[in-house]
Amino acid sequence: MATPMTTSGVVFGDDRKLRPIWRAILYVLAVVVAIQALFVAMNAVLGPPPPGPLPFDPLDLSLAEGVNLAAAVLVTGLFAWRERRRIDSYGLPVGRALNSPTFEGFLIGILQSGLIALAMYAFGAMRIHGLALSGPGIATSAAAWLGACLCIGIGEEYLFRGYLLQSLWKAVGFWPASIVIAAVFAGVHYLLKPGENAADLIALVSFSLLCCYAVRRTGNLWFAVGLHVAYDFMQLFVIGTPNGGQIPFGRLFDSSFNGPAWLTGGSLGTEASWLACPLDLLAFAYLWWRFRGQPSLGPRDREPPT
Repeated sequence: MATPMTTSGVVFGDDRKLRPIWRAILYVLAVVVAIQALFVAMNAVLGPPPPGPLPFDPLDLSLAEGVNLAAAVLVTGLFAWRERRRIDSYGLPVGRALNSPTFEGFLIGILQSGLIALAMYAFGAMRIHGLALSGPGIATSAAAWLGACLCIGIGEEYLFRGYLLQSLWKAVGFWPASIVIAAVFAGVHYLLKPGENAADLIALVSFSLLCCYAVRRTGNLWFAVGLHVAYDFMQLFVIGTPNGGQIPFGRLFDSSFNGPAWLTGGSLGTEASWLACPLDLLAFAYLWWRFRGQPSLGPRDREPPT
């Protein structure tokens, strides 16, 4: 039978603070509760959603992803208050949002989706029939989709690879923590997005590991945010690829996809293409090369320097 001291040692560290593994578990539980509560509140204000799939447009996507972002900010804020740290010290330092890693990630996101589109076009798997928009509608739709993709990129990165990555990293080490988060990230998409298959799950795991590695090499989430935003903006607005079986409303090009699913991703779009993982490997190599002059960083226990 465990003694009280032994039990206390499992739960609390020598500093008398809750051990990181328990903080990570509490964070996940708190996020689940927060997301459910926020959706209930949103439905109370806006009314319940109509039956059937929601329109795949920037507004509905922003509302859904905005809930994720709000939950991440709310729960991380509570932990930051308890730990006497700034809320942006868990991977999203506001003062570094416009530093070069953000734009490098954005460029790589554009290249990844763009290269898949070029491969589809070259092999006849994608046909462009012209523009789906005209005049001011192009700028309006581009701005709306960019806003939605910012909600996706910031919300999902902060939700999965902010406080949760920092806590698990301290508890079990970087790669075990990254693998757990990648499995959770892929699992959530599998449960919530229709039509998921093995190819997309593998691609989601690969993408999540890449984003975690970016945190280790750069010290924060901004590279991953730029990558995530650009990748989704390219595939949803510019290419107009289907996602979860739905065609994005307000896409730039009127495109059709008739090639094999291993190339186009089928109903799941470019993110489920077999080309996604090799491109992630190239991005891994870029991160290693680009930041090779500095040591791999560890989880932050204190405020980052300003």
